[in-house]
Formats: sequence, C-alpha cells, structure tokens
Amino acid sequence: MPQVSLETLVSAVRAGTHLASFPTDTVPALAAKPDRADLIFTAKQRSFDKPLILMASEIEELWHYVKGSDRELELWNELAQKYLPGALTLVLPSSDRVPTLMNPNDPTTIGVRVPNHKLARQILAETGALATTSANRSGQPALLSMDAIAQEFPEVLMIQPESAEPLSGTPSTVVKWTGAGWEVLRQGAIKM
Repeated sequence: MPQVSLETLVSAVRAGTHLASFPTDTVPALAAKPDRADLIFTAKQRSFDKPLILMASEIEELWHYVKGSDRELELWNELAQKYLPGALTLVLPSSDRVPTLMNPNDPTTIGVRVPNHKLARQILAETGALATTSANRSGQPALLSMDAIAQEFPEVLMIQPESAEPLSGTPSTVVKWTGAGWEVLRQGAIKM
C-alpha cells in the first residue's frame, strides 16, 4: 500500500481514482467517494448485499444524506450529540443524495458515523463524506495494523499517522431508526 502525503491521498480520493485506508477509533477503514463505492466492493471481494457506512468529520454534514420529519431529525441529533464523534453508527432513512451502491440491498437507508479519531476527521474534513467499511477481505476479521493492510490491499493509499491514537479493535455499535425508536443491529464499542 503506497504511503502518501495527506494532500495526495485527499486529491486521489476526491478524484475517485483510489481507495484510501486510515485509522478510526474502532478499526481501520477502507474509504472511497460515495459515487465510487464500487472500488470498495471490488477490493474487499464483498457481496453487493452488504451496506457501507457514510462517514464524515462532523454530524452536520451527514444530515444532508438522510431524510426525516423535524421531530425525527431532533431525536437523531440528540443521540448523535450524545455519542458522536464516537463508535456509533446510525442507520437512518436515506435521501436521494446517497448513491444506491452504498446500500444496494436496501437503498432506502444509510448508516452514518463520525469517528472519534483526529487523523480520520482531518481526512474527512478535506474529502467530504466518504463511503467506508472495515479494512479486510469480506468475511475475514478486521485488519488492525498498517502492515497487515498493506499486505492485503497493496493498491490502497494510506498516510503514516504522526502519533498512534489508540484503536479499540471493536466495531461500532449499529442502531437503526424504526420510525418509533431505535433497534440495536450490532452491539459494538458503545453499549446501548
């Protein structure tokens, strides 16, 4: 996996020509522009029936990708303000801004998250919201080291973090809005 500068990584991701990998507060991510989510599915050898997560540096950016009533947006924002940035993914009704390929099996929903990791948020602030998933081949455990990611995904761009912020190694907790409340789809780093 080529080690590149932040500027090179951001430029390549914005252009839609490359996947990037970067650490988050949970496990390292593979990331691409939302309209280039196909790059992730190809690299991971991932089935198209598995959704991706839309990750951004701030929750306010993600509200443009979801749709709900004023009351729902208020409830979603209350939960987001409590746990984000952090290891929580909110599955919400998607707006027409979300490419179908982000969740081919159910394009009416999208998982959104803001990681609690300085480098990840710096990258996302430069690129805008990205389609993300864990750095691993489909069905395999998440890769936790840069060396392991480099061996598995030699074509993916990555930058060397200046300091080693800790990774929990535990995926995010995933909760889905049902219209009447929250349903836990995956218990992860945050206990719900």
